[in-house]
Formats: sequence, structure tokens, C-alpha cells
Amino acid sequence: MRELSGKVAVVTGAASGIGRAMALRFAAEGMTLMLADVDWGALAETAALAETVALAETVAPAGDGKVLTQITDVSDASSVRHLANRCFGELGAVHVLCNNAGVFQGGHMWTRGEEDFSWLLGVNLWGVLHGIHEFVPRMIEQDTEGHIVNTVSVAGLSVAPGAGAYSVSKHAALAASLALAQDLAATGSKLRVSALCPGAVRTRIGESDRNRPLDLATRPTQDEVDLREWVSRAAERGVDPSEVADLVVTGIQEERFLLLTDPKYAARLRRQTETLLSGDLPDYQ
Repeated sequence: MRELSGKVAVVTGAASGIGRAMALRFAAEGMTLMLADVDWGALAETAALAETVALAETVAPAGDGKVLTQITDVSDASSVRHLANRCFGELGAVHVLCNNAGVFQGGHMWTRGEEDFSWLLGVNLWGVLHGIHEFVPRMIEQDTEGHIVNTVSVAGLSVAPGAGAYSVSKHAALAASLALAQDLAATGSKLRVSALCPGAVRTRIGESDRNRPLDLATRPTQDEVDLREWVSRAAERGVDPSEVADLVVTGIQEERFLLLTDPKYAARLRRQTETLLSGDLPDYQ
């Protein structure tokens, strides 16, 4: 899908980080936006920034780049259904769907309880599945070019010590993305799929607990605290979210499936595959 101007993009997890950067990048392309998140205050800030970008860009003349917002809990099917109904009801179509909302929690596999997996799988996996279920059938029915971008992670390609539960959710999100892409290709659909696999990015991913539901709250374990601090430090040294947003736009226009934010991740994936085929445990490095 080469031309984005005048098209409609939906971005979940748009209140901050990669989601906010994608919203601003799409606004610069002259797209109409539906932005979703659970954080109303930060979501409103993203919308205001996107409107400013749209007005400033010559590709998006004043009045063309509409920006709508919707409080959405992607782990809840009815919440995502309401988002989809509003998108198609008020905007008439969706051309780019970014299932981007995601949360992180670290800790050893044996210290992660049911609440931890429910939270991680609810957002990181079910958020993608709900987006697919509620949006893709109607995007197919549009019979236009379109693209679904699922934010996975390099944790969906390899597993770091102490991040097992997060990796479980992200490996599943990658499998869902692959399955969707294969099904769309097999049925001759005009829709394409990208699995976005960023590594360290300057976001607040290490502070994901700020949006954790109270009914799934737990007392942090020391290993969890240690990993949270490590992830936050890594994020500080990571790439700017705007670079990830640029990669997403390129991936959509070039119809690329796997989007990696660093070439070293491809080399790691090759080493991991070779090690697994030899019957050994891969070294995360």
C-alpha cells in the first residue's frame, strides 16, 4: 500500500511510546486517525500532537486530517468491538490497523502466577486477537488495499533470561501474525501483515504496571524488580520511537512482513535457529 494520504489508521496503545510515534507519523502522511488506549490523559495529549502535525504538514491540508480517540481495553473483546463499530460507523473504512498495545513484566518462570499471565496474555496476545477478529473481516469486505501491523517484540523471536512470561505472550503474538498473513495470502486478500519486532526503544515499557488492572495486581518479587530496572535502563539507551514509526511506514509501503529495528536481531535469529537444530540451548547473546 504505497499511498497513505487520505486513508484511515487505527492505533491501539497510542497514548505513549511507539503508539504515539506511529500516530504522529501517520498524521504527517495525511491519514485520518482513530487512537485508542486506557490512559485518557496521555491519549488526549497524543491526539493534540497529531492534530498539530497534520496542520503543519503540506500533505495534510487543514481540515483533512481528522483525529478521533477512544478509551479501549484491548484485553476486553467488547471494548475492541466498540472501537471497531465506531471506526467503521463514523469513518466508513479502516486501511491500516496497528495492534500495538503491549505491557511488560519480568521475573523467573516459576515466580510468575496466574494473574501475571492473565495480564500479559490479555494485552499482548488477546489484544492482537481481538483486533483481528473485530477489524479484519470488515477490512476484507471493503475490498481495498490495507495493512495490519502487530507490535510483537524481539522477545517474540528469542527468549532472554528472566523474561519468560513476556516472551510467551510475544511468541504467541508472532504466531498469530504469521497465521493471519498466511490465511490472507491463501484466500487472495488485498490485505497485508507486518510483525513489528522492536528491541530496546525509548519508552516507558518498564513502567507497564502503571496501567495494570487492580484485580490482577500482585506483590512484586525481587527478580521482577531487577528485570524491570534492567529493562528501563535498556530503554533509556534504545532507539527513538520515531525511528520505529518510520520503519512501520516503510514496511507498509514495501509490504514487508518482519520488521526489525536492528540488523543484529537477524543475526541472532540465525544463530538461534542453527543452535536449536543442533539440539542445544541457544545463548541469548
